[in-house]
Amino acid sequence: MKFLDEAKVYIRSGDGGNGCVAFRREKFIEYGGPNGGNGGRGGDVIIEAVDGLNTLIDYRYQQHFKAQKGGHGMGSDRHGAGGKDIVLKVPVGTQVFDEDRETLLHDFTKLGEKFVIAEGGNGGFGNAHFKSSTNRAPRNANPGQPGEERWIWLRMKLIADAGLVGLPNAGKSTFLSVVSAAKPKIADYPFTTLHPQLGVVHSDGREFVLADIPGLIEGAHEGIGLGDRFLGHVERCRVLLHLVDATCEHAGKAYKTVRNELAAYETDLTGKVEIVALNKIDAVTPEHLKDQKARLKRAAKQTPMLVSGVSREGVPEVLRALADIISEAPVSNKAKGAPPSEDDAEPPPSSGWSPLSN
Repeated sequence: MKFLDEAKVYIRSGDGGNGCVAFRREKFIEYGGPNGGNGGRGGDVIIEAVDGLNTLIDYRYQQHFKAQKGGHGMGSDRHGAGGKDIVLKVPVGTQVFDEDRETLLHDFTKLGEKFVIAEGGNGGFGNAHFKSSTNRAPRNANPGQPGEERWIWLRMKLIADAGLVGLPNAGKSTFLSVVSAAKPKIADYPFTTLHPQLGVVHSDGREFVLADIPGLIEGAHEGIGLGDRFLGHVERCRVLLHLVDATCEHAGKAYKTVRNELAAYETDLTGKVEIVALNKIDAVTPEHLKDQKARLKRAAKQTPMLVSGVSREGVPEVLRALADIISEAPVSNKAKGAPPSEDDAEPPPSSGWSPLSN
């Protein structure tokens, strides 16, 4: 399945049906009176968050969605049928923006959530509606209201508890493949990862979702490399895991490069909780590792964790640190569904009277 996280679509709700001007014509009835029916209501355009989707690729091939118009009123007091609604299915985590790409209309964060983005027009009244004590034979009826039409942007932002950030080739995809069942593409060249990946991580009986995004390089906020458009997928994350390659020239400079790109993003991500880890420690000498750790400690102003995705050294400690932070405010349903701790467990039932006791 191809990955697409942004799409522009045109929507239009159904027009309301027109009211009818008609009179009862029957043998031996001289003054039958008006019996024109009302028009039917136009269909709505509804957006629904569904399970089983992780891309907006369907909206690359169809961009126009129009709801059905309401039926017109008819004689013999027959009202027009209501138009059928049209439902756009999107993944959980999708945001709906107006055509200006800035005005947020709705944010889908729950499965099954629905939002009416365009309401159908009301049907017009037939002439039977206008009959009164002073006007027994009205010859006017209302036209139906036109439906709403607009262009909207759909932007998907993955819902994950933790996000992996770092320079290209820092070992993010390898780390994700080791700690979860995800199978991202892994190779020894930059920008191997071209779109975000998700993996479910199990640590000490707890579960959380980890997101891997393409690497950031200097000037990514200006569009260099793959740009910073994928940073939107870690906006919802509770914590960021910043991996720094121990085999690079200067770990401190590599760390600052990514931090500058996080700060230059449209919604500043530097305020998120961050765990810094020095990766690929099995590929360097102890002396070089000591120097890189000191450089990274000065730049990050915290002691970095040492980890290796290949040898799995230090991986359990990193996962445990992530799980402890996520448990304070989980984001994904996986993390929210984790078993309660002993402190949060429900107290045992009292030994009082019950219908089953004798």
